[in-house]
Amino acid sequence: MKLGKAVVKARVVILILAVLLLIPSVLGMIFTRVNYDMDFDKGAFSFLIFEDMDDKDIAKVVKDIKKVDHVASVLSYDEIAGGAIPKEMLPDEIYKAFNSGDDTLVAVFFDTSSSADETMDAISKIRDIAGKQCLVSGISAMVTDLRDLCEREEAIYVAIAVLLATAAMMLFLDNWIIPFVFLASIGISILLNLGSNFFLGEISYITKALSAVLQLAVTMDYSIFLWHSYGEHKQKHEDHKEAMAYAIKDTFASVIGSSVTTVAGFIALCFMTFTLGRDLGIVMAKGVVLGVIGCVTVLPAMILAFDKVLGKTMHRSLIPSTKKLAGGIVRIFPVFLILFGVVAYPAFYGYNKTNSEVYYDISRSLPEDMSNVIANTKLEEEFHMGSTHMVLVDSGISSKDAHKMQSEFKKVDGVKFALGLESVIGSSVPEEMIPESVTKILKSDRWELMLIGSEYKTATPEMTEQLNAINDIVKRYDKNGLLVGESACINDMINITSVDFATVNIISIIAIFIIIALVEKSISLPLILVAVIELAIFINLGLPHYLGNSLPFIAPICISTIQLGATVDYAILMTTRYKKERSLGADKRSAVSTALATSIPSIIVSAMGLFAATIGVAIYSDVDMIGSLCALMARGAVISMFCVILVLPALFMLLDKFIGVTTIGFKPKKNTKDSEVSANA
Repeated sequence: MKLGKAVVKARVVILILAVLLLIPSVLGMIFTRVNYDMDFDKGAFSFLIFEDMDDKDIAKVVKDIKKVDHVASVLSYDEIAGGAIPKEMLPDEIYKAFNSGDDTLVAVFFDTSSSADETMDAISKIRDIAGKQCLVSGISAMVTDLRDLCEREEAIYVAIAVLLATAAMMLFLDNWIIPFVFLASIGISILLNLGSNFFLGEISYITKALSAVLQLAVTMDYSIFLWHSYGEHKQKHEDHKEAMAYAIKDTFASVIGSSVTTVAGFIALCFMTFTLGRDLGIVMAKGVVLGVIGCVTVLPAMILAFDKVLGKTMHRSLIPSTKKLAGGIVRIFPVFLILFGVVAYPAFYGYNKTNSEVYYDISRSLPEDMSNVIANTKLEEEFHMGSTHMVLVDSGISSKDAHKMQSEFKKVDGVKFALGLESVIGSSVPEEMIPESVTKILKSDRWELMLIGSEYKTATPEMTEQLNAINDIVKRYDKNGLLVGESACINDMINITSVDFATVNIISIIAIFIIIALVEKSISLPLILVAVIELAIFINLGLPHYLGNSLPFIAPICISTIQLGATVDYAILMTTRYKKERSLGADKRSAVSTALATSIPSIIVSAMGLFAATIGVAIYSDVDMIGSLCALMARGAVISMFCVILVLPALFMLLDKFIGVTTIGFKPKKNTKDSEVSANA
């Protein structure tokens, strides 16, 4: 109660402070670097495909490209020949590697990492210089296109989420204006969260694109709790300020329990080895905490400021009385127990299949008309190259061993070419005849570079076998040799994320189990609640298998924890009321019916809020990584809603005695007089 009275008293100061904090928040948001690196922190290179350009024009463009900042070197057929080596002396494989019909290939190497800002700026400048007859492929070109697309779409994501969430709240709440007050309060919390990311140094592009939408979706409930509590206390207290003080007290107590499970779900993501999970987990956990603080400080101050206007804009909620519906569900509860048993296995089977059918090729999440995707398609069709590897071996390796190594590379299934210094020298060209610009690219004081062109696409079983074979060859000749490139990185990522998925799942389930056990003072209730939400997760993530959809690899990992943390609140809400009714002496049927009837409106509003805030982004987004996450969250909210409303009451009816034995404060305390009468009898 002290907190409520303090907030009401300092409401003007709170609003002024909130507005002032927006200034550093906006500045922090502007100056927070966005990282588009999908764990490809390697030296960058790209292939340029010149379409129907003569050698002289290509040579001019290459000369200008060399002047671009952070372009370390350029390797082309003309550069290798350089006029010093007669073309007939060069091996035929070199010509075929760089030429196909009217198309010419040029490799560009950068002195910065694949996803560095400097590399992306260099890619943009190269495109400007080369013009429309040049296509730029490679991971650096992909992240450049991804950055441009995300920057165009991010504001639209937020606008769509706000518009649809507002519409949902206007329909399901009892006031026309209150959704806008909610959005103003949540908006401040979102800006504070985004601004405070400055202290993290940088955030990933997915976090930047989704954090505002996610924070709006998962913290909207807290505002709804406060509004409902305020309405109840206004009927009990004449002074609306006093009513708000009590509402803050009640809301803080109920929101703490539900928000802790959501925070736990996001913190579980921080245990991922994959940096994107840690990044999203930290930012969203911080956002939920700021959302709770805003709900019990800024929002009450705003509601009191607009109290008269809000009083004139009330309307009847779209949700009718749920008493009869609740009674009907409880009456036929065995049907939902059977449904639970029937759905569980196919849902779990589909869930496991979906996890094994995810894709890791990031370019698949991008629209087909993007420049990089077009370039990759051209590279595959004209040059029969699905991907490219770089091999780095000790520069002290003998020419004989280097030549043998390249010969072995060429024998590996799917290898189209293997180029190195020895490819140029061959048996007829002395090393002294090779232009210095070429030797600088292919050999340094420490490393000798070899390029391997592969016909296989990234993240395929064939590619995994090829990488293993190439790596074995490298290690035979140089135990410190390195195999790098997009495919090698993704192969490592596949091994990492499979472990991450299991780790994150276990941690989130254990953490949320402990939280529910402490909140509800029970051993059985956390088992029941987690089982219900896990069923919803299995259904949600099992559907892609049955629908024939493939998900980006990050989606199942994130959704498993986000859906558990964000929607277990629905189950906690009903459970708390069920436990309270039983402690007051109600029989199990009455207790379950009352808990269900009183919880359905709040559960529907919460689920529809999460659904509305994410479904629009899922439909609109051109980035499948973002669209898939939002689609799964939207669908997950609805599935969790139905599981809680239909399955949870049935489990309460079935396991009521077991719950009573394993839960503190479940059974009503015996009246002292009744005890005395019983003793005398």
